[in-house]
This record gives sequence, C-alpha cells and structure tokens, in this order.
Amino acid sequence: MNNQLLPIDIVASKLNIPSQYLEPRGPYGAKLKLALLQDPNLPTRGKLILVTATTPTVSGEGKTVTAIGLTQGLERIGKKAIITSREPSLGPVFGMKGGAAGAGRSSLEPSAKINLHFHGDFHAITSAHNLLAALIDAHLFPGNELNFDPDTITWPRTMDINDRALRHVILSADGKRQGSHRRSEFVITAASEIMAILSLARNLNDLRQRLGAIVIGSTREGHPVRAAELKGVGSIMALLTEACLPNLVQTSEGTPALVHCGPFANIAHGTSSVISQDMGLRLADYVVNEVGFATDLGFEKYMDLVMPSSGLRPSAAVLVTTVQSLRNQGEGELERGFPNLEKHLANIHAFGLPAVVAINRFPKDTPEELSLLQQFCAKLGVTSAISEAFAKGGEGAAALAAEVVQTIDANQTSSAHSIYTASDSVEQKICKIAQTIYGAANVEYSDRAKKKLAQFAEWGYGGLPICVAKTQYSLSDNPNLPGAPIGWTLHISDVRLSAGAGFLVAVSGSIMLMPGLPKDPRAFEINVDEAGEIPGPL
Repeated sequence: MNNQLLPIDIVASKLNIPSQYLEPRGPYGAKLKLALLQDPNLPTRGKLILVTATTPTVSGEGKTVTAIGLTQGLERIGKKAIITSREPSLGPVFGMKGGAAGAGRSSLEPSAKINLHFHGDFHAITSAHNLLAALIDAHLFPGNELNFDPDTITWPRTMDINDRALRHVILSADGKRQGSHRRSEFVITAASEIMAILSLARNLNDLRQRLGAIVIGSTREGHPVRAAELKGVGSIMALLTEACLPNLVQTSEGTPALVHCGPFANIAHGTSSVISQDMGLRLADYVVNEVGFATDLGFEKYMDLVMPSSGLRPSAAVLVTTVQSLRNQGEGELERGFPNLEKHLANIHAFGLPAVVAINRFPKDTPEELSLLQQFCAKLGVTSAISEAFAKGGEGAAALAAEVVQTIDANQTSSAHSIYTASDSVEQKICKIAQTIYGAANVEYSDRAKKKLAQFAEWGYGGLPICVAKTQYSLSDNPNLPGAPIGWTLHISDVRLSAGAGFLVAVSGSIMLMPGLPKDPRAFEINVDEAGEIPGPL
C-alpha cells in the first residue's frame, strides 16, 4: 500500500463534501450517502469526460491508467476533478489480466483492497442475485403457484471467481420435484443483471422498480414471470442497501475517486454507476468516466443506452490509443493501423462529441512512431497529446488535461446525441449501430433470434434500447478482422432480455459469461507477508 495516502476526510474536503454524507470505511475509504443527491446546495455543475479507446490488444492499452492520470493531470493544472471508475472483478485479479485499479504512478488506492473485497459490494450483489435464484426454486418446490414452466427459467446463479466447471450445471440432480434436473449455468458477478441494474439505477425507488421488473422466465401459457411476483424484492433490496452507496477513495496522488459497480461491456453497458457520476458532477468541475473497451462497445452503449436513461450528458471524449494497438490493427505495420484510429474518431463525432486523442506512451515506443501518430491526428484535424501517466502520474498527463479543458471550453454547448431514437424498431436500432459504428453493410438474424424478438415484442419489450454483445478485438463481429473493415454482415445469433436493466442484448458470436482460469493464473503469484500486507500489485 502507498504509505503517503491521505486520510479519507482530507480527500473529501477537496470536494467540500458535507460530513453528514460521509460514512468512513477505515482510514482510506468511505461510502457516500444517497441524500447528497437531494442537497439543493449541490446542484449539477461539472463537465463529464468519457474515456474510450481504439480497438485493444489482449493486454489492454492502459485506458484505466490514462483515465486516472488525466484526473490527476486536471488537479495538477488547478481544476477540481474526480474519476468515476468501475469496481474490479475477482475473476481477472486471480485469472490472467490482473486487477483493474490502474498501475505505476496512476493507480486507485488502496489498490489491494479495491481489487479484492473492497467494501463488500460484489459480495452483496452476488448474494442478491443468488437469493433470487433460490426464491425461484423455493417457489417450484411446494406447488408452483405461478404455473412457472421450469424449462423457460433464464435466471442463472453467480459467483465472482473464474470457474469454467460451472458454466453448465444440472440443478437438483437427485430431486423429484418440479424443476429438478434442470439445466442452468453460473455467470461471473460482473455479468449479473443485478450488477447492470445497480449501475443504472438513479435512486432507491428506481432500483426497487428495476429489480421487480426482472423477467426470470415464463408460465406454461407463455406469459412472462417477473421477480416481483416471487415477493422477495424487499429482501433483495436489503442485501443491496450498502452496495447502493458509491465508494470514495483516492488516486496515488490523493485525487478524489469514486469507484462503484462493475458491469461487463459486452453483456451489459460497461461503465461505473449512474449514481456515482451524478454525485461527481455535483462535487467537481470535471468528472472523468472510463467506458469499457473501445468506441464500438462501452462508448456506443453509453451514448445510446446510459445517456438517455440517466440524463447525464458528456461534454467531450478522450480516445486512448497506442502504437501497439495500431500496429496490431495494421497486422504489424503502424500506418496500416491508422484507419482503425480514424474510424473510432468518426464514431465519437457521430454522437456529436468533440474528441482529444491520448497517445499512451509505452517504453518501447520510438519518437518517430509517436510523431507519426501525432501527425496523423493533426491531418484529421483532431488534437492529440502524449500521455505518460504510468511513469509520471499527473505530471505526465498535464498536457493531455490542458488539451481536454481547452476542447471543452471551445465546445460549451453540448450536442451529444444518440444515433437511434426510442421509436425506432429493434431491427432499425441494430442496423444503425452496425452501419454507423461498426462499418457493416447489413445485419442477418438467426431463426432463434427472430423468434425471441417476436416474443419480447409480444411481451411489450420491443421498444427497449440495444446492447450488442460482440468481440472487443475488432470493429466487426470477427476477432480476426483488423483495421476498419466495411461491407461485411453482422450476424445476430441470439437475443436476451434484461428487462430490469432496461435493454435487449443482441448476441453476435459467443459470449463468455463465466471465464476459466489459465494454465498459469495470477493466483499463483499473490501472497500475504508476515505483516498481513499483500506485496506487489494485483
């Protein structure tokens, strides 16, 4: 742990957070009470900055580090700033990718606690999800009053550890009641619909409504069965009472940070909670919010799904790119990867937002490569800045911060908009995403997808926004297709309903909702010393 961390009340004082809204959780963390959102002395005043990226490599492009560094850089140039970040999942921590609290001189602290149990939010969400699963089976056991068809139950179980053996399970293998020998699955907690619901809920009443609206299957007559009909929403709410509250921590330079919720950017929308962003916009001049993967996933979903649902409107976007990312997209040649950068910039502009390119510098990058990248950005008429947040912290991102502030000042009137309207049909929404953002020529649906779309429309869910689940390694639905491909067909193989979260998931390709551990997982490297500390980064 960084021994120079500030006491949490000092961090809170940087944002002038009234003490009555602060619930300390140890010396370096606190929960913020929801009553803060009702304080007339804390109106919305900040500017929201979305941090996205070009198509990533497997190792990632340092988007989190850049977002943290940008926040530190904003503070360095005299701005009151805060980052709103997702909570890490234990799956990657013990799997292959590792923790998600930044690295080097741009990290969220105390990083070991944030990457592990933190304030218990993931455990609460896991318990709430599994309570609903238990209520379903408890309802089937004594007689199935709702006439639930067990074969239609779609609600899985969850846990926050990678375990491929639980991807497909048989429930009650020795049972003789209804629902026994039923096929089901486990998903990792970040893929739970309750995670998506908690991150989209605007307040407790909204949370309660969304939880009750979860569709868990259908009756034998073909009508949807909702969680509210099992009469357990109050108990689920009780488990989530503490998890609803955003977590206040700090960066490695003492800059305030709100870390809250962690939905996937494939099966869900991939960003921190609406509540944490709402609070940040009342407390700071600038709120830096990272969105998952690249502009074709987390960014698109923010603009088409989160923004209309929450009313939060970003003022600018920062597009993180790297030499290695563009080399990968150019199949080994940097300049051949430039069309990928150009397309991601076009995606940002398609939503009406100004953009700044953050070139995240890696040790092996040459001055010539970095200069080529900046020259290309200048040719496109887009401002760029080299970020060295990993090595230099806020100092290494101060130039980026200054460019972002200047860009926002030059675009005072936000023209941020979605690319489809609520009145568009599901097919129209998917087509607009595919053609405008991905570069596809058309969309094809499997018979299974067509059948489910018809059923969801019959149930009254035909007007929901869309969350496309596809690969993050290409703008297309083929992970092996680099650059900025055009003229291809997006294939929708399945459609899933997330009625509580308020969107339809259009599946293109396969979705990995329960990852497995690699042969040599990071779990082999983690230990605890005699002082009870966890040495080294997670």
